[in-house]
Amino acid sequence: MKDERKPEQLDLFGGADLDNPPAPAGEVLNGVYYERETGLFVSFVLGRRHYEWPAKGCTFDKEWREKTMRERAI
Repeated sequence: MKDERKPEQLDLFGGADLDNPPAPAGEVLNGVYYERETGLFVSFVLGRRHYEWPAKGCTFDKEWREKTMRERAI
């Protein structure tokens, strides 16, 4: 007697890698942006949030921080 059931896919990481996110309706974000609401610098890769760090503790160049906060705020 053969067991013809398919193997079960285990969800080890909360399904983030198993589900394809829907295509964004507008522009896909790439790069680092300043998020006004949270006060964080946020990096995006292909429209997905990748990494974030607080603006207050940021050790990057002051000119870069000010320019990013001014020109790339979301």
